[in-house]
Amino acid sequence: MERANKAETKQKSYKNLNWQMEIKKKEQNKFKEFKQALFQAARGLWNASPLIIGTILLVSLISTLIPKVWYSKIFTGNSFIDSFLGSLAGSVSAGSPIISYIIAGELSKQGVGLVAITAFIVAWVTVGVVQLPAESAILGKKFAITRNLLSFLFSIIIAIVLVSILNII
Repeated sequence: MERANKAETKQKSYKNLNWQMEIKKKEQNKFKEFKQALFQAARGLWNASPLIIGTILLVSLISTLIPKVWYSKIFTGNSFIDSFLGSLAGSVSAGSPIISYIIAGELSKQGVGLVAITAFIVAWVTVGVVQLPAESAILGKKFAITRNLLSFLFSIIIAIVLVSILNII
């Protein structure tokens, strides 16, 4: 009987040890996955840094060359006109969406309204005038033009509705 208890205790000890080893392996795997994700994020940031730095330099150059008065003349404060102009600017712009946030921040510093900035960002991401020839060749001319026109229209609507909701809140 005593031997059976010792054997049973020994078996429980092995199970406990196996369980602890499994937990340790899982923790090591989680750490390895975290390290790998961190490395990938750092590599992505490193790859995007020339684009971000170039955009910051370009925005700095433009903000130096274009006087602040120009922005107040172009963007009047009228929600429809400002959203139309913002959508127009975003439509012809091309690049990574992160760049649109940098430019939008600079426009905000210049006194451009939130409606125009929102329309700019939405149009930047959804409308692709620069990519239209390639999109037409791949998806068809009618589809590409219809998609871009609807995206342009919805960027104006979304900007006006979003800013209206933010003003209510």
